[in-house]
Amino acid sequence: MKRTVIVILMGLLMLPAFAQKEGKSFKGYFYNEEYEVFLRINFYEKNMKVPGQELYGELPGYLGRKGHSFCWVMVEAEIDNEKKASMTMINDFGSEDLEASLTRKNDSVYIFKQEKGSTVKIPKNGKWQKLPKTLEFKKR
Repeated sequence: MKRTVIVILMGLLMLPAFAQKEGKSFKGYFYNEEYEVFLRINFYEKNMKVPGQELYGELPGYLGRKGHSFCWVMVEAEIDNEKKASMTMINDFGSEDLEASLTRKNDSVYIFKQEKGSTVKIPKNGKWQKLPKTLEFKKR
């Protein structure tokens, strides 16, 4: 009888270790060191606010550059499956837009790919720098 009780208690204690946790793959801060750009996203609650540009309200996220207030805001985002999400973005002037995807390569590496529309351009040294169509981001 004691052995049965102990086995049941051990099973109950180990149950949380086997329970599947809800994935939050498309939430967090992602950084690309080479171009000094980042993604701040939350495709679940869609409650991100761009610092200094709160007039946009709550959004699924944005792409920004380290040390600059310029950004590309995500006006729509949808999780396609556990490894891929799609989004529609506009620059903070509202003059350019694009469709992009974010694919999870592994737990910490994500691939951002510009699918259709304008090319992402960011300010660098007083000029506009075009970003490659495909960028690798690391989750921090």
